[in-house]
Amino acid sequence: MKKILIQLLCFTLFSFVLTACEEKRDEAARVLGLDLSAGTEISDYDTHGGNSDGTTCIAYRFEDNAVLDEIISSSAWSKFPLDDTVQALVYGLSEGTTHIGPMLNDNEGHPIVPEIQNGYYLLIDRQYDAEADILHRYSFNFTLGLYDTDTNTLYFCTLDT
Repeated sequence: MKKILIQLLCFTLFSFVLTACEEKRDEAARVLGLDLSAGTEISDYDTHGGNSDGTTCIAYRFEDNAVLDEIISSSAWSKFPLDDTVQALVYGLSEGTTHIGPMLNDNEGHPIVPEIQNGYYLLIDRQYDAEADILHRYSFNFTLGLYDTDTNTLYFCTLDT
């Protein structure tokens, strides 16, 4: 009986984790406008807490170019190099004595997205008051898709402050 209960608990926990992963993948697919069903999740960084503030970055690796073909055919995605805003958000930007970012960072200030040399990106500004430049606001609410064409890896990141 004890063995059956342990197996049932493991199955329930596995089902919960699998459902949560599928929900995140479905959300990323909806927001980015891509079919992510063939991707394999390779990392999931999430610091969102009870107040909805935090950073999320999920990486999916693909075996073929189907997602890349979708990205290339979309006018919403931009080809690397990153513009200054996205550079500051993802990796940081230094100009003279001024340094901005990275905004997508771990709790020690390091970028959570590995450096990408070749790829595409999509920045979605979710700020309710988008009049001020995104880098000169008191809070950040954005979603960023980054696709690394060298590794066929898609990063789906959000920052909410």
